[in-house]
Amino acid sequence: MSEVDYHLRRQVDRVNSLVVRLGEQVGAVSGQVSAVGQAQQETRTELQQLRADFMTFVRQAELTANIQQAETRVGVIQDKMDHEFGHHKVVRRSAVGMLQAFDTGLVSDETVRNVGEQLMIQTPRYWLAPALIALSSWAADDQSLCERAVEEAFRRSPDRTSLFFALVLRRQGRHAGAVRWLRHYLNVQDPAALGREFAVILESISQGAFGAAGRELLRDTLATWRETLLADEATETAQVTRWRAEIDSMRAPSAQADFPRLAAVSPEWAQLDAVLSSARAQQAVLDKYTAMMARESEPSDRIEDAVDDILDRLVGEYDDEELPLRRDLAFNNAVIDNGGDRDAAKQAVDIDSASLEETLDYLTVQTTSALNPGAIGASPATQRLSVAACHSWFKRAHASFSRDYRAAIPPDVGAYFATTHGVGAQTFALPPWSGSFTTPLETLEASLAAHWDGHARPFIDSLAFPWRQKALLPGGIVLAVLLLFSPFHVGFAFVAALIVGGVWALVLHNRADAARKLQETARQSLERAKQESVGTLRAARAELTDWQSRFQRADAVEAATRAMIASLATAAHASSPYEGRTVTEPAEEQTS
Repeated sequence: MSEVDYHLRRQVDRVNSLVVRLGEQVGAVSGQVSAVGQAQQETRTELQQLRADFMTFVRQAELTANIQQAETRVGVIQDKMDHEFGHHKVVRRSAVGMLQAFDTGLVSDETVRNVGEQLMIQTPRYWLAPALIALSSWAADDQSLCERAVEEAFRRSPDRTSLFFALVLRRQGRHAGAVRWLRHYLNVQDPAALGREFAVILESISQGAFGAAGRELLRDTLATWRETLLADEATETAQVTRWRAEIDSMRAPSAQADFPRLAAVSPEWAQLDAVLSSARAQQAVLDKYTAMMARESEPSDRIEDAVDDILDRLVGEYDDEELPLRRDLAFNNAVIDNGGDRDAAKQAVDIDSASLEETLDYLTVQTTSALNPGAIGASPATQRLSVAACHSWFKRAHASFSRDYRAAIPPDVGAYFATTHGVGAQTFALPPWSGSFTTPLETLEASLAAHWDGHARPFIDSLAFPWRQKALLPGGIVLAVLLLFSPFHVGFAFVAALIVGGVWALVLHNRADAARKLQETARQSLERAKQESVGTLRAARAELTDWQSRFQRADAVEAATRAMIASLATAAHASSPYEGRTVTEPAEEQTS
C-alpha cells in the first residue's frame, strides 16, 4: 500500500503541476490575445494615417509636377510667339510713333517712308505694314502709292484696315472721311460674328473718339444689332450664363474651420457650407462693382491723345493666327495660378473661353469687355460702360444665383453618430444614431445618451467572465480524480480533488478578475465616449445657431447688391451704351 500511495501521490503532483502550467499558459495566451488585439487596432490606425499621408504626398507631388510642366510650357510658348510673331511688335510700335512724328515734324518724310518700306519687307502678310506705307505715302503726297498700299492693307485685313484709317482720319480732324471709313466697316459686319478688333468700337464709344456724327452712326447701328441678337433667346441666355459664372466665382471659401463639430456630425454640412459660401458672395459682388462704377477716369485733353490710345489697342491686338498659342498660354498660366490643379485651371479658362475665340457676337463682346476687359484690350472706362449696358443680364444672373442658394438650404439639419472603439481585443461599434436639430436639445441629448447606454451595457456585460461555462472543465477534472482514487484511498482522493480544485479555482479567479478589470476599463472608456458624443452634439447645435446668424447677415446684403445692379440702368446712360461722353476737342476742330 505504501508503494501505491507513493505512486498516487506522484501522479497527483504531476497532475497538479500540469494544471498550474495550463493555468499559466492560459493566462499568458489571454494576455497575448489582448496585446495582439491592441496592436492590431494601433496598426490599423497607423495604416489609415499612413495611407492618408501617402495620398496627400502623391497629390502634392502631382500638383508640383503640373506647376513645373506649366512653367516650362509657358516659356516654350512665349519663345515660339516671339519667334513667329515677334516681328509684328516692331510694326505695332512704329504705327502710332509714325503719326506722332507727323505731329511734331521732327522726322523727315523720307525717313518715315524708309521705315515703312523696311517693315513691309520684314513682315509679309501682316496688314499693318502696308497701312504704314499708305501713311508715309499720304504724308509725301504720293497718291498712287498711297492707294495701292491701302488696297493691299485692305486685302489682308478689311476690318482692321477700315478701323485704322477711320481713327487716323478722325485724329487728323477729317470728320467726314473718318465717318465714311467707319460706315464702311459697320456695313460689312455680321453682328453674330464680329472680329476681335470690334472691341475698339466700344473703346471709341467710351472715349467719344468719332465725335457727334460717328456717335449717331454707332447709336443707330448698335441699336439695330442689339435688337436683332436679343430676338434669339439662346444668345441672351449665353450672356446670362457668363454673368452667373462671374457671380459663382466670387463664392467665399469653405467655412468648415469655423464649424468643425457641425461639419463632423451633420450629413447636411456640404449643403450648409455651399449655401453660406454663396451668400457671402453678395458682399464680394457689391464691393467689386460699386468700386468699379465709382472709379473716375480723366479724359484726355486732346483728341489726338485719346485716339492714339485706341490705335495702340487696335494695332496691339494679336492676330487670329496667334490664338492657338494664346489659348495654350492661358491654360498653362491658369495651372500655375491654381497651384497645379488642372481641373480648376480648365474650369477657369472655360469660363472666359469666349475672349479667345476668333469671332464673337456683339452681345458677347459687351460681356467680355465687362468681365475680362484685359482679354480684348478694353480700358476701365469701356468696362464701366459695358457693365452698365449688361445690367439686365447681370440682374437675371444675380436673381437666379440668390434664388438657387436660398432654395438649397436644407429643410432639416440633423446629426449622425456611428463610431467604433477598441476595448482590449474587443471592438465596440456604436450602431447608427440620428436626430434632427428641430428637436429640443435636451431631448436630443437624452436620446443620444440612452442610445449609448442601450448598446454599451450589453457590450460591457458580454465581457463578464462566464463562470458556468469555464467551471465545467475543472469540475469534470475534480470528479475524475475522485472517481479514479476513491477505490484505493478515499481520504487521499478527497485531498487530491481538493488540491486540483483549488488550483483551478485560483486560475479561474485570476481570469475572472482580469475580466472584471476589462469590464471596468470598457465602462469608463465608453462613458467618456458617450460624454464626448453628447458634448459634440451640444457644440454642433451651438454652431448651427452661429451658422444661421452668419447666413442671415450675409444674405441680408442681397438687397443692397440688387439695388446696385438696378442702378446700372441709369449709370452713364447705360440703356444706350453708345451715348458715352465726348472728349473735349480743340476749338478749331469744333468750329471746322
